[in-house]
Amino acid sequence: MKTLFVSYRVTDLDHSLAFYTALGYAELGRVDIGDGNSLVILNFPGEPAASLELVHRPAGGPVDVGSGFDHLAIQVDTLAATLEQLTDAGLEPEPVQHPGGPNGPKTSWLTDPDGYRIELVEWPPGHPDGITAADFS
Repeated sequence: MKTLFVSYRVTDLDHSLAFYTALGYAELGRVDIGDGNSLVILNFPGEPAASLELVHRPAGGPVDVGSGFDHLAIQVDTLAATLEQLTDAGLEPEPVQHPGGPNGPKTSWLTDPDGYRIELVEWPPGHPDGITAADFS
């Protein structure tokens, strides 16, 4: 088994697509599911498959993220360059943090139009891609 993608319900599809494409996602495909509802599948260029689905159900009203969802984490190559690009695109990333101390990862946070939180992570030099069991030993 493997995870295919994360799916978010969004209030305003155009506004959310503008946000996620500014973040770097590209549209992989769309599915009209009837009654004005649609799915938009996204991935980052270079990813072999989908990683995020935006679900738009206008009749459902505004999205309420609630307290059950925490955040989506996205690995970036260079956090400083990513934050500059996001700021230039009109997004508002939060200041850089060092949750593991000065030799650990660098992080910054964004909030999407519906209130979903996104953590941007730059690993320190020599750290492999992603999180593995080695991160907990």
